[in-house]
Amino acid sequence: MSEPFLIGERMTGGYGSGPDILHDCTVAVERGEIAVIVGPNGAGKSTAMKALFGMLVLRGGAVRLDGEDITGLSPQARVAKGMGFVPQVANVFPSLSVEENLEMGAFLRRDNFRTTMEQVYDLFPILRDKRRQAAGELSGGQRQQVAVGRALMTEPKVLMLDEPTAGVSPIVMDELFDRIIEVARTGLPVLMVEQNARQALEIADKAYVLVQGGNAHTGSGKELLADPEVRRSFLGG
Repeated sequence: MSEPFLIGERMTGGYGSGPDILHDCTVAVERGEIAVIVGPNGAGKSTAMKALFGMLVLRGGAVRLDGEDITGLSPQARVAKGMGFVPQVANVFPSLSVEENLEMGAFLRRDNFRTTMEQVYDLFPILRDKRRQAAGELSGGQRQQVAVGRALMTEPKVLMLDEPTAGVSPIVMDELFDRIIEVARTGLPVLMVEQNARQALEIADKAYVLVQGGNAHTGSGKELLADPEVRRSFLGG
């Protein structure tokens, strides 16, 4: 059986010299798949994402991308290898226009990126309408679209989203999830951390429930939605 396209295997670690936040935690995503990480506050969800992206020191375990061990690489080197990461906060340049934000996503590219920009505008039509507007003037949901679009401008091999629907309305959340499904259908693996667990599990091909930095439940989104223990502990019954 072939290995997942991106895997953080048995990750143990924390920030700097602080205590371990992750304990033998494994998350992975295949090509064309949406994998979600859910769990209670403080479970280590965003920490697991940052570990995959090289933002904390692993004291155990490994991260592999397309079969290559990238555990020792910096976040910048991981972007060059094909990781697109959208953090939860401070994920746009507020004083720059929408189009300038997207252009910033293409800073590593040496080819003509206009085709990719048109693909982003097709995915998020509101951004085409507002391309000359400062990103800081947009609504929260529109800023999230800019952040995802900028990550797509890097032509990533895997897209990683840390709580993409944080602070947006239910209608905007549904729209963002629809766009994420469209992205995954192109074959791009999507891994995301999400607080809206029930809605995330509904679109997830694979899901991980983390508790205290470790794997508590793993399965398809449908399996976890149907699991009585998951429903009782994390989904309110």
